[in-house]
Amino acid sequence: MTAAETKSNIKPAWKTKLLYDGECPLCVREVNFLQKKDAGRGIINFIDIADRNYNPEDNAGIDFETAMGRIHAITNDGTVIQDVAVFRRVYEELGMGWIYAVTKLPILGAIADWLYDIWADWRLKLTGRPDLAVIVAKREQNAKTETARCRLDK
Repeated sequence: MTAAETKSNIKPAWKTKLLYDGECPLCVREVNFLQKKDAGRGIINFIDIADRNYNPEDNAGIDFETAMGRIHAITNDGTVIQDVAVFRRVYEELGMGWIYAVTKLPILGAIADWLYDIWADWRLKLTGRPDLAVIVAKREQNAKTETARCRLDK
């Protein structure tokens, strides 16, 4: 929930806030698919963590580095979920729960979680991007540069 939603205790219209990496080509492809399935209903609130205006305070305190490490979502009651559970929930809410239904079975769920762990560890390399430490350092440097530029403009 955003700070305003928390202060006013108004439940948001969306059911799940999905945090995704807008600089990951595979993530963007998945989000585009999900947005089409959402069809403007607002069931899922898509939040690009790569956006320079990403604010952890509006997203259950999940900082950029944590969000980049593995997929996270926040339910409209403030519960944070991650990994395969995110996909299961989002797909269920969009009427496609059958796609991830097998991940509810203990053995298949454990295999899906294991495969997701591998994907999360290798996602950046597989998509031709630098490792997480480099991405975080660059983001912090860009934020410092922007802050300094804003001070000079005043």
